[in-house]
Amino acid sequence: MGTTVFERHPAAASSIATMLEGSALSPFWTDDAPGPERPALAGSHRADLVIVGGGYSGLWTAIMAKERDPGLSVTVLEGRRVGWAASGRNGGFCEASLTHGRENGESRWPEEIDELDRLGMENLDQIGETVARYGMDVDWQRTGALAVAVEPHQVAWLGEGALDAEATRALVNSPTYLGGALSADDTALVHPAKLARELARVAEELGVQIFEASPVTALEDGPLVRTRDGVVRAGKVALATNVFPSLLKRNRLMTVPVYDYSLMTEPLTDAQLAEIGWEGRQGVADMANQFHYYRLTADNRLLFGGYDAIYHAGGRVRARYQDRRESYEKLASHLLTTFPQLDGIRATHRWAGAIDTSTRFCAFWGTARDGDVAYSLGFTGLGVGATRFGANVMLDLLAGEETERTRLTMVRERPLPFPPEPLASLGINATRWSLDRADHREGRRNLLLRGLDAVGLGFDS
Repeated sequence: MGTTVFERHPAAASSIATMLEGSALSPFWTDDAPGPERPALAGSHRADLVIVGGGYSGLWTAIMAKERDPGLSVTVLEGRRVGWAASGRNGGFCEASLTHGRENGESRWPEEIDELDRLGMENLDQIGETVARYGMDVDWQRTGALAVAVEPHQVAWLGEGALDAEATRALVNSPTYLGGALSADDTALVHPAKLARELARVAEELGVQIFEASPVTALEDGPLVRTRDGVVRAGKVALATNVFPSLLKRNRLMTVPVYDYSLMTEPLTDAQLAEIGWEGRQGVADMANQFHYYRLTADNRLLFGGYDAIYHAGGRVRARYQDRRESYEKLASHLLTTFPQLDGIRATHRWAGAIDTSTRFCAFWGTARDGDVAYSLGFTGLGVGATRFGANVMLDLLAGEETERTRLTMVRERPLPFPPEPLASLGINATRWSLDRADHREGRRNLLLRGLDAVGLGFDS
């Protein structure tokens, strides 16, 4: 097999060590923007709508439920802290796509992909409008995104109107770039923890009750939602539990937790920024199967994440999975290969988080308990923007309304489940190996990947 650019031009071990030395094993975003602590649920309560999960999905559901009906009583139950999981650990790419890119959506729902793209762009516009209307301090920047080819075979994937290497490097100066495709309006960048914090603030100002440190232990008929120290009798329930085990048995095999890793550097100096350019401050991602995503923060730090996507046998979410030295060293090397101008820079933070991966690479929905319970999950790393759309779908379903959202085949279909263990581990790791092999073979997909493509299954990095 061939080698990738990151293997042909690896960073020096000393530079990698310098970058990682002293970095905190903690998400930069939540350290940078901690939110207020809230009480745990205790005793017996009632609410018209109970939302399980205090991340983006749950908070958007709470806000839009109150916007639809200000008189509705809404309670959010969060197991730990608002935004502590995926909502506080992601890269802050708020994308218009609801389908994990047009190619994935077109392969699954060709007859409605244009409608899905329109709804996704409208959803992104509405997020920006909400940020402005409520004065939300979330570092919102609608900068667009730059897809970059870093291997010769990827240049053809850029399509019509692609930029050549010189034009791409004029936008962001990396010697690894062979071409690029700029989308100017379909991506915004946000501060993830600030977004969670501000969504919670707005929800509470609209009258929503939020309880933290209140993990739900049971969902009973009624519906009745139980925590360790309290109970809420609900009119309706929205499940926004992301990667964590579903309260509905039917969804236990519908997602798997895949660990994604990130680094955050110290702020770049003016001289370093001048070397890189990046005046448009676009979000950037390369086009490999095992891809990197990276961006600048409001104070000019560089976030660099992706590439490794690690599944641990048993499909559990565990704190110990976050400290994987091999992944952080790989990211540090790849960052310095991408930007050799930054040799000597230090990372202040390193962290990981679990992504709720579904077999169709994007969210799915449904109802249970005679329509009194709705769920939204499986965002597969693309939930910063899509969770708002998903929240609207859940509210439509709970209201029993037929809307342009609920009429979508995408919304009415469920993806295929993952197999139980140990088959899940065998299949996922074989697929990961195959994706890595394709990156080393000019993108050529082996028999396993072609078979998975044919039946609409797979595993994305």
